[in-house]
Amino acid sequence: MSEFPARAALRLVQPAPVELQPIARFCGHCGNPPTAAQPSTRVCDRCGLGLVLETVVEAAPSRGAPFLVLDTGLMICAMSAAAQRELAVDETEAVHRHVNELLVAADAEPGTRASLADVVVRAARGDGETTTIAVRPAHTFGVFFEARIAPCGPPRAALVVLH
Repeated sequence: MSEFPARAALRLVQPAPVELQPIARFCGHCGNPPTAAQPSTRVCDRCGLGLVLETVVEAAPSRGAPFLVLDTGLMICAMSAAAQRELAVDETEAVHRHVNELLVAADAEPGTRASLADVVVRAARGDGETTTIAVRPAHTFGVFFEARIAPCGPPRAALVVLH
């Protein structure tokens, strides 16, 4: 007789199949899709200023839409020319700044919805689904945007498209 108690047999658990969503490619500066199906470089072949990023089709910015790209530290990595106009800040002044210096959640009742920081961090980690929340420019009242936030990359980041 064995001195160890009997154990249940181990079995392999199969994960649920992951449903792949269609991917859209866009420039992190001008927002336009690349002209070539498989570009030879990650730099936009239209404007030459932004990196080509990917996100799910439903979250991709439309041409000329204002958007920002944020990392898990909530720092601005890139912003479109339209976002520069809407937020009245030049990209060179905005990059490497905390998002709360430019945008804040616009909910009148704090805690009623997910915070801007929570949604951005989840998206930048690749965990989040596309989420829409209300935001406003920091230090400005009466101006609101609907922000669609989704994962993008590479490298992993959060895409914040303003409407």
